[in-house]
Amino acid sequence: MPVPPSQTWVQPVVLEGARIRLEPLRPDHLADLALVAFDPAVWRWTIARTQDEAGLQRWVESAIANAEAGTERPFATVDRATGRAIGSTRFMSIVPEHRRLEIGWTWIGTDHQRTGANREAKLLQLGHAFEVLGANRVEFKTHARNERSRAALAGIGATFEGVFRSHMIMPDGTLRDSAWFSVIAEEWASVKAGLVASLARYPSP
Repeated sequence: MPVPPSQTWVQPVVLEGARIRLEPLRPDHLADLALVAFDPAVWRWTIARTQDEAGLQRWVESAIANAEAGTERPFATVDRATGRAIGSTRFMSIVPEHRRLEIGWTWIGTDHQRTGANREAKLLQLGHAFEVLGANRVEFKTHARNERSRAALAGIGATFEGVFRSHMIMPDGTLRDSAWFSVIAEEWASVKAGLVASLARYPSP
C-alpha cells in the first residue's frame, strides 16, 4: 500500500453515531463547550490550563491552528439529542508513513459521562482509523495515576504497553508519568465487537 502524503492522510470528517456526532472543531463550538468544561475533574490529569473561558478559548484556538496546519484533526463531540457540543477529542501524533496515529485530548462534560457517549466516540474514531484510513496502530496515553482512564482504555480492549517516566510537566510544575495503550489492526475486529456489545447495554438514545 503506498505511503500517503503527510498532510492528507487524515482529512477533516464528520463521524455519525447513534448518541453523538463527531464534527470538526470550530470557533462557534466554544459557547457550548464553556457550559460543560469548567468542572476541575474534567482536566485534573491533563496538561491543559482551561480554568476559565479565556483559557478554554486558547485551547480551542490552538486545536484549530493544528488542524489548519494538518498536524491534528480535532473534533467537537456533539450530543445528537440536543445538538450541543459536550466535549472534544482528536486524532493527533499522526505518522502517515507508518500508518500510525493517536486518539487523544478526549474529554466530556461530567453530566455526559457514563452515558455511552465517550465509548461511542472511541468506536467511531477507531472504526475510521482502521476501516477507512487503513491504520496499522492507534495509540492512547493518559496520566499514569489516572486509574479511571486506564480502566476505561483497558475496558475497550486496548493493550497496556508501559509507562513513560517524567514524560510531561503538569500545570503545577509536577512531572507526569504517562501510561500508554494501543490497538493494532489485527485486534480491531475483536475490539469493535466488544465496543458494540457494551454500547448495547446503555439505554437507547
